[in-house]
Amino acid sequence: MLQLFATHQASQQYVSNAVPNRYTLSLEQRVGTQAASLRSSVYSGLRTDLMRLYAGWQPAFQRMKIAVAMSGGVDSSAAAALLKEQGHELVGFTMQLWNQRRGISVDENGDPLPSRCCSLDDVYDARRVAEGLGFPFYVLNLEKEFETSVVEPFVQSYLDGETPIPCVACNSRLKFASLDKMAVSLGCDKVATGHFARVEYDEAANRYRLFRGKNHWKDQSYFLWELTQDQLSRAHFPLGEMAKSEVRDIARDANLYTAEKQESQEICFVPDGKYSEFIDRYLNHEGRPGELPTGGEIVDTAGETVGTHSGIHRYTIGQRRGLGIAHEKPLYVLQIERAKNQIIVGEADDLDTSEFVAKGVNWVSFDEPSEPVRAEVKVRYRHEPAPATIFALPEARARIVFDEPQRAITPGQATIFYNGDEVVGGGWIVKT
Repeated sequence: MLQLFATHQASQQYVSNAVPNRYTLSLEQRVGTQAASLRSSVYSGLRTDLMRLYAGWQPAFQRMKIAVAMSGGVDSSAAAALLKEQGHELVGFTMQLWNQRRGISVDENGDPLPSRCCSLDDVYDARRVAEGLGFPFYVLNLEKEFETSVVEPFVQSYLDGETPIPCVACNSRLKFASLDKMAVSLGCDKVATGHFARVEYDEAANRYRLFRGKNHWKDQSYFLWELTQDQLSRAHFPLGEMAKSEVRDIARDANLYTAEKQESQEICFVPDGKYSEFIDRYLNHEGRPGELPTGGEIVDTAGETVGTHSGIHRYTIGQRRGLGIAHEKPLYVLQIERAKNQIIVGEADDLDTSEFVAKGVNWVSFDEPSEPVRAEVKVRYRHEPAPATIFALPEARARIVFDEPQRAITPGQATIFYNGDEVVGGGWIVKT
């Protein structure tokens, strides 16, 4: 393992040898002639004004040392270009999370599935951007941490009859937390990412507040609600005020290699979206085939058997297709009962629910409240926030009661509470 951070013992465990040493830049490199040339030529006129407006530029400029998360995509690349143009000292980091050639994320021929997220190609793309903008760049090897904190819980959640969203835990518990720890050890003032979100300090409340991105369709605050006040104090989101088209314009103006790169939509370690097949391969690869769910009954709300299933990890709440049941009306998965190894189905109206319980609740706007809280609540990423009342419960739990029933509230998904654009808090939906 490359000993790039010999004077920072806490950082050494993260440094990866996944990228050849000849590409490694010195951590002590400072802004040089290439950066000066970039500042004088890449941005001018209206573009500079827009960048300063959208990225929160202040006339009384304070130069900071900023750790930048580099995913290899256009968003993080544009964020880095903005900060570099403003004159900040940058150190770029990419995280090596999953070995695509491990023999798990493969097709029917055993070949690695193509991925547009967290692949080695993304690592090289991120390095190319950092080199072009003129700041040092490093790779953090977090493969073991990623498997422990993200992949294993993902598999176990499906085995428990839930439908997990691993990207939330990955963003807050692994990516941001690891980079934040590294940034602190290196004396960085801020940690910047390409998320479409905003953070502000409220002097009156002595608290950092998290907000949705101005572009609600691209908003990524859903993935950040677990951040602590300490982490938010160093978080910096340069793209929070922007539209996606503006971000691409910035990347094009800076001649960044990633300007036209497609976005990733899939889970990085399951790029084909076939989650149950991944779980089959993963458990077999780990020598744990006995943990795979067996077939069982599909029953209706009256408890009558109406079909059979091939393993509870192949189903999710709200699913209609693939049930193999002939019925006069469409049937949907309503519940997944691991203890009984049953799938419970019903009609569309049966999917509507007025309340649920969340665990692992993190209150962002304020400390845990003693009184009920009114908020707009999301129960999945693309769900339109709906009015609800939130009742704090012991052990970081909460009961959420909607004004109107919501469709297909699914255990394992993240829920987030909003007051307008502000993130009040969030948690994990559990079975009740």
